[in-house]
Amino acid sequence: MGNQAMTVNKKSRKVKMRKWIPVFILGLPGLIYIFINNYMPLYGLLIAFKDYKYDLGIWGSEWAGLKNFEFLFATKDAWVITRNTILYNLAFIALDLVCSISMAIFLNEVRSKMAKKVYQTLILLPYLMSMVVVSYLAYAFLGDRTGIINSVLNAFGLKSIRFYSTKKYWPFILTFVNQWRMIGYGTIIYLSTLVGLGDEYFEAAEIDGATKLQQIRYITLPLLKPTAIMLVTLSMGRIFRSDFGLFYQVPRNQGMLYNVTDTIDTYVFRALLQNGDIGLSSAAAFYQSIVCFITIVVFNALVRKLSKEDALF
Repeated sequence: MGNQAMTVNKKSRKVKMRKWIPVFILGLPGLIYIFINNYMPLYGLLIAFKDYKYDLGIWGSEWAGLKNFEFLFATKDAWVITRNTILYNLAFIALDLVCSISMAIFLNEVRSKMAKKVYQTLILLPYLMSMVVVSYLAYAFLGDRTGIINSVLNAFGLKSIRFYSTKKYWPFILTFVNQWRMIGYGTIIYLSTLVGLGDEYFEAAEIDGATKLQQIRYITLPLLKPTAIMLVTLSMGRIFRSDFGLFYQVPRNQGMLYNVTDTIDTYVFRALLQNGDIGLSSAAAFYQSIVCFITIVVFNALVRKLSKEDALF
């Protein structure tokens, strides 16, 4: 009896495995892609610890230890680029959270389907633009001689503003450009969450006499909290990285603006152009990845303590 039961169990397992074979086959291309794109290049991390020579390759180059990492910490600009990267990202995260949620709530109140589609398209359009195009649009407004802003100032008899040589304006300019470009992406995500909620909650609140502001405060915002926490957590995982196009293309790589526009990514890029040492850039990228990983784990741990059901893991 025991042998018969074991035989039956083996046969049932084989039948179950055969049922899953089509699923495994369907998932195989994705697994191959992940392996090739995400795991095979990992051996390239060795470049960060080597004095890389093109003719010797990764394995033939001499071991440099942590010397490549001194490039970021020993330079006099280390504090400036780290400060800019972190503070800009914190400002972007906070503004994107507030503006995207507000815009999603406003769009959710639009009853005309045609109008809603038009508004969604208009706010998402900047996100689809190349940063090169965005930089030219910014120059069309900020140019010293032909810029729209200076043309208006001159028409009223006021002096032109040399935006590309004046540092004090650029924290606001970069923040505005980033928000203008990214608000559509966040809005669509929050709006999709609101659309999926249904009208039952709001109809019940209206019957109870709740105003629109009360509905937003006690229904909309609490229901958006999981999505907001997820997006903020993912953004915290990129806090030591910056949008290279935004900080390099929009200020047009003006040396006089480096103190307020230079980030880790733009600094490493210029160093790579000058020195041609990819070991230094690899060390910087490796350092950013490690710090970003630690940041997202720590932030997720804080979220888990405050609201366990909203944590990513």
